[in-house]
Amino acid sequence: MRKLTIMSLLLGCTATMAVAQEKTLYFASYGGSNEELYKTVLIPKWQETEAGKDVNVEFVAGNSTDTLAKLRAQEGNQQIDVAMMDDGPMVQAISFGYCDTVREDTFEGLYDVARFPESKAVGVQLIATGLTYNTELFEEKGWDAPTSWNDLKDPKYKGMVSVPPITNGYGLLTLIVMAQLDGGGVDEIEPGFKAFEDEIDPNVLTYEPSSGKMSELFQNGDIALSVWGSGRAKSLADTGFPAAFVYPEEGAVALMTAVCPVVGSDVPDAAQDFIQFVTSQETQQYLADTKGSGPVNGSVTLTDEQAASMPVGERAEKMIAVDYTVVNDKRGEWTEQWTRRLER
Repeated sequence: MRKLTIMSLLLGCTATMAVAQEKTLYFASYGGSNEELYKTVLIPKWQETEAGKDVNVEFVAGNSTDTLAKLRAQEGNQQIDVAMMDDGPMVQAISFGYCDTVREDTFEGLYDVARFPESKAVGVQLIATGLTYNTELFEEKGWDAPTSWNDLKDPKYKGMVSVPPITNGYGLLTLIVMAQLDGGGVDEIEPGFKAFEDEIDPNVLTYEPSSGKMSELFQNGDIALSVWGSGRAKSLADTGFPAAFVYPEEGAVALMTAVCPVVGSDVPDAAQDFIQFVTSQETQQYLADTKGSGPVNGSVTLTDEQAASMPVGERAEKMIAVDYTVVNDKRGEWTEQWTRRLER
């Protein structure tokens, strides 16, 4: 009987240990180079920490609209534990009640801009949305480097431009800034649609949402110019491709990448620890060095070269901010118009 009891205890302990090691955190974020970065570097680094050592991480790839749609589809039975999205969709996720409160100590050392309403999300990367171009191709054509958002309208780029669609943060911000340049804005978006229909669309080869495919379009020589983020452009340039990012003279548009712990997670402590890891000085320093994104942690040290190219300092101050409380109410209507008028 004693042997049986001891054996039962041992089996019980083994089962408990197995359960402890089977914790899985589902992390929803962007695909492409971002997915590779997290899978090969950042997630393994977190799993070396005390909090992450017994946690398996499943990466759920998708753009911000995809992730928000998954959260809505799984409402009441969420499978995602940590969601990473652009700031606009993140504000929507917060308003829908999908984001839990970020642990307060996570915000220590972070800039105020990184704190979302009611501390329901936290910024991870400050990104400038502007223009990316193939410097080698421009030189071959004898073209001057682009300097303005209005360069997207130049007929010489016919069939050589790619702009992400409105379902992607970069495409949405382009529509808004084009409306602003032609006398409108978030309260009057029609000038933006007219600019696309009449002048930009003839130059567009494809409205490409995937960062991986956007890179391929550049590398295959299919496009010469695109709307993209400062970090994406740096990642492409780091492969050896002659890509350069331009802060338009009217101002680049601010885009914040953010994360939130999802309400109803079955690994809430792991989710909070993972979020604290990606906003830490160490991770923020790595993202600044490798992705060219503006850090949200004030303890990150930047070289003069980094400070001159990243969305920090004067560049950050000149960036165009977007009021997502207005945009999110109208985004569905705008998306329908975009589909009907541009992506026919």
